[in-house]
Amino acid sequence: MLKEIRWHGRGGQGSFTGAKLLGTAASLHDGRFAQAFPSFGPERRGAPVLGFNRISDNPITDRSEISLCDFIIFLDDTLWNERYYDDLKKEALILINTADSSLANERIRTIDATGLALDVLGLPIANTAMLGALAALSGETVTREALVEALKSSLKPSVLEKNLILLEKAYERF
Repeated sequence: MLKEIRWHGRGGQGSFTGAKLLGTAASLHDGRFAQAFPSFGPERRGAPVLGFNRISDNPITDRSEISLCDFIIFLDDTLWNERYYDDLKKEALILINTADSSLANERIRTIDATGLALDVLGLPIANTAMLGALAALSGETVTREALVEALKSSLKPSVLEKNLILLEKAYERF
């Protein structure tokens, strides 16, 4: 089983950090093969950026950018456009960080990850919440337990506890 995930965000929102944490969770804590890599345009805060993940039970040899996705994650709802439906595999989902739940449908799930992050962290950093939502929605792609371990091994102790709470709150939304 190969799962391909693309992250859309803006520089400084943590889309690539989210992809790295997902890759760490899958490879080091779920015993799977994983890739995590970015694609940057102009490297400045606020510019659109992409992050990519491949997660598989078998070694991964494809190193190209992902065009057909099992999940597309938007950390910034202003980047969402209906043309992204064309980038989805048959049973794929789009996960959008937005307070506008009217965007939700059979292919789109929404969560106010920024609102959750502000409540828990006091900062609008939504990638941990999006990881929790992804774990809840994706079934076998990554486990919540693996994400918890990835956070423990990757984050500074000063921010770890709040990020674990944020992950759990987002997971529980689904």
